[in-house]
Amino acid sequence: MSNKRKEPFNDDSDKLIIRPLGAGQEVGRSCIYLEFKGKKILLDFGIHPGLSGRTALPFIDNIDPEELDLLLVSHFHLDHCGALPWFLNKTNFKGRCFMTHATKAIYKWLLSDCIRVSNVSAEEMLYTEAELIASMPRIETVNFHQEIEVNGIKFWCYHAGHVLGAAMFMIEIAGVKILYTGDFSRQEDRHLMAAEVPNLRPDVLVTEATYGVHVHEPREQRENRFTRLVNDIVTRGGRCLIPVFALGRAQELLLILDEYWSSHPELHEYPIYYASSLAKKCMAVYQTYIDAMNDKIRKQSAVSNPFKFKHIASLKTIDDFDDIGPCVVLASPGMMQSGLSRELFECWCTDKRNGVIIAGYCVEGTLAKMILSEPEEITTMGGQKLPLKCSIDYISFSAHTDCNQTTDFIRELRPPHVILVHGESTEMNRLRSHLIRKFEDDPECKLLVYTPKNTQSVELRFRGEKTAKVVGQLAAEKPAEGNILSGILVRRNFKLHMMAPEDLQNYTTLTRSTVTQHLGIPFTAAPRSLVLNLSQVAGELEQVGDKQKPGIRVFGAINIFLENKMLVLEWESSPVNDVYADAVVTVILKTESGDCPGNTDTPIQVNKKHVRECLQETLSEMYGSTMVTLSEDQQQLCVTIDDKKAAIDLESFEVKCDDEEIHSTIEITVKHLSACIQPLKLTPAIT
Repeated sequence: MSNKRKEPFNDDSDKLIIRPLGAGQEVGRSCIYLEFKGKKILLDFGIHPGLSGRTALPFIDNIDPEELDLLLVSHFHLDHCGALPWFLNKTNFKGRCFMTHATKAIYKWLLSDCIRVSNVSAEEMLYTEAELIASMPRIETVNFHQEIEVNGIKFWCYHAGHVLGAAMFMIEIAGVKILYTGDFSRQEDRHLMAAEVPNLRPDVLVTEATYGVHVHEPREQRENRFTRLVNDIVTRGGRCLIPVFALGRAQELLLILDEYWSSHPELHEYPIYYASSLAKKCMAVYQTYIDAMNDKIRKQSAVSNPFKFKHIASLKTIDDFDDIGPCVVLASPGMMQSGLSRELFECWCTDKRNGVIIAGYCVEGTLAKMILSEPEEITTMGGQKLPLKCSIDYISFSAHTDCNQTTDFIRELRPPHVILVHGESTEMNRLRSHLIRKFEDDPECKLLVYTPKNTQSVELRFRGEKTAKVVGQLAAEKPAEGNILSGILVRRNFKLHMMAPEDLQNYTTLTRSTVTQHLGIPFTAAPRSLVLNLSQVAGELEQVGDKQKPGIRVFGAINIFLENKMLVLEWESSPVNDVYADAVVTVILKTESGDCPGNTDTPIQVNKKHVRECLQETLSEMYGSTMVTLSEDQQQLCVTIDDKKAAIDLESFEVKCDDEEIHSTIEITVKHLSACIQPLKLTPAIT
């Protein structure tokens, strides 16, 4: 007997595939592909801030958009939704797209501004304003904590604390839960609540690793350092440029500066400008979604509008700006690739009294990231070289989780699998090593950590318990001991149900159908002879029909009627019934030809070899031809089902099998077919 260990059966449907098409060991063009149980999902569809045209897109050549069921967008930043109009208009995607209400409200204005300030040629542009507008009806909205089901995929979202409307999505497919954090922050700030911790343990956590093992300085220290730097720049006679995105950290910094100016009257002579073409629209959106912010803002809004600033004016374009002295300007975009922030920087970078404060994360390949290394000169958008003499400072107000927040978040959730995305490779791998060390001795959190590159798949297996719930008539009828429960197995949304065929219309959208065979054979012999011959082959015959149309039933399955010297056979098609019909046709043809001794008591000699062939053919139809074999001496027929064997003696037609269910099933089939060679007597007449 072999001692070889039997490997478990691997079903491809048990395989969960998670593949970054963007944000794999990089920051930018976030796009994560999920596939499980035949369901296919995209999480975000952004652009890379440091690239342009099609090179900025995620690597979607690896997938067929038409096969996707669902696209979920976590928040409105361009690296998470900036390529969405292109995807919705220029691919064959037919699935459904969801984001939160606040995200959709801001998405249109933010991408519209991106199109307007883009410095690439029309040929390189991914989409137009018209295509952006055309994408809006394709986007559906979801409330926080609202559960939605699409093609068997359940999902709901939690507050992510990153920007207004940012969401973490929990996705459930066949009982397996995947939590995608997008960008999130576990620290409450001046206007946003901290990210929620779901009360459900996910099987897989897909989380950002933007800051790696970096730990943010405390908020109070960070704000004090920021306001002190701004104070120093303006009091030395300089202009202070703070590059920001139109929405997000800009609102946090505006709240800080307005409060600081209010408590320092000596600074009132220095104006603060919010320089964005979206300034008024942004403020209107923030005022609309006050209820999505933290308790402090909600309480303040009951008294006065927290986003109606006393010391801050809005600028739509640089032409509206009177550059006559020291001031503070918050200008978009945050990474200074183009737009107002780039224009102001090129005007001010040559004066050592001026200063730039980078207040958020910078992606490789952007101007904001480049000037942090303090080069001696920079290149303008027009190609001119300018000396860099202004001060450059970095203070992180980026609402991304840091190392401690990520570690605590994982400790509370205790997921067995963690997949890191949205981080530079070095920082991501440092965080991976930190998490492995942190939890290696924790008996309650044995986690595996993955850091896939773009287009590299993480494959995990989740083998759910495969059980079927018996419903309807089958559930009401208790089968006798030893009897096999027989019904139809139906799968709906990954759940199995067994039911009687009659219950299909009650529990499913399926309908029951049968194929009825009709066969006409010319017949001029004596009907009495046919009845005798059939009774000698099939045993007892039943009378069917009525006085107008009398007939007989053979083998309990084949109805025969005589109509105008034509025998008509009717039966419900099945492998067994079709074999019975062949036997009946043989008897009819022999009776018609006179080969059968229909007027004597001599039984018809049925060819045993033919019966054996019919038996082998029937079992092959039931279990597959490779499962049914004939012994070398041709005395036994062997059937193998799931390593269990049944043997049929072809002389006595006795069935031997240790498994009761298989024995019973095969015995019934053999009994029906072997009846063809039993000489029984009963002869009702066809008149």
